[in-house]
Amino acid sequence: MTPPWTRSQVLAHRVVAQQLDRDPGTTTDPAQVALLDLGAQDTGPDGARWALAVRGADLDPTDLLWAWTLRGAPHAYRRSQAAAVAAATWPWSEADAAKRVFDAAARFAAADVTVLDALGRIADEMRDVVSAPTVKGEVSAALHERLPSSWQRWCRPCGAEHVYEQPFRLAALHAGLELEPGTSPPVLRRVPRWRGPAARVPAGLDPVRATLRLLGPATHQHVAEYLDSPVAEVRRRWPDDAREVSVEGQRRWAFGAEDPPEPDATRGVVRLLGPYDLFLQARDRDLLVADPARRKALWPVLGRPGAVLSGHEVVGTWRPRTSGSRLRLVVDPWTRLPARARLEEQAERLATFRSLTFAGFLDP
Repeated sequence: MTPPWTRSQVLAHRVVAQQLDRDPGTTTDPAQVALLDLGAQDTGPDGARWALAVRGADLDPTDLLWAWTLRGAPHAYRRSQAAAVAAATWPWSEADAAKRVFDAAARFAAADVTVLDALGRIADEMRDVVSAPTVKGEVSAALHERLPSSWQRWCRPCGAEHVYEQPFRLAALHAGLELEPGTSPPVLRRVPRWRGPAARVPAGLDPVRATLRLLGPATHQHVAEYLDSPVAEVRRRWPDDAREVSVEGQRRWAFGAEDPPEPDATRGVVRLLGPYDLFLQARDRDLLVADPARRKALWPVLGRPGAVLSGHEVVGTWRPRTSGSRLRLVVDPWTRLPARARLEEQAERLATFRSLTFAGFLDP
């Protein structure tokens, strides 16, 4: 076994693996963006495109595909890999499918249908319904007429009966349907030249490998929680070339060199991470943020803030305040913040990204 990894080495490794240390405009090539192997979650105004921007990627939006995939969340991927992504993010087994659809699994079981068969039927019907860009509500209403009532539930917020949310989302890309970016409510449209999910998944898109590569060193449990899959399924797909390491006395696995990285590799990195940035999605939150009160502030039940990253440490939170064309940031520091000029530079980048003018910081 290699020498034990310190907490700082783990976090520095993730900063580098996720390319958070790259300068603005480093690449315009989606193939050079590691984050797209796992997908960039597109939740909130500072979603996938901002996650890519803070990693030095200035990509043509037409090169990206938006789809509901892991955990039913919207993610951005390389458009050229649409079919492979559909195969990579489809449930591995009936047990995996049941875990991913939550309480819908019991409803399917009661109707004497497997989850995988139900997902396949939903995908077929969705494909037939969406012949042109269609708002999610209209797709749902059409599915209500086409699917057995035993597969559906009463939705109090909608005031209607419709198919469960997770099966709806997981079936969409399998049906060759993508999300039209920037639409709310979501609009579904057909992926051009769709011929179905790929027959095989490239190693780079394998979700276990990608999670371990970008959020490692990690345990089987960490990876399973990120993917919303059973631990047993993840263990069966564990990469043979992942090496065991020790992190604070815990067995974990990672890819790469024999020695852990040096934390100094991230010196000078300052980033304003969006609330759902991959760096904040690791399931070992106690390692990322040791203080329980700060964890609660960074991951509240509702209304997550963004995070101020300095080097490999989260040193505070930020929230936007917009008035007209002006953007201010409320920054709550936990410790010493980066040099003000570096922080202002990142705030200016965020304002430009939002087509606004940065108007300064506000006290929390």
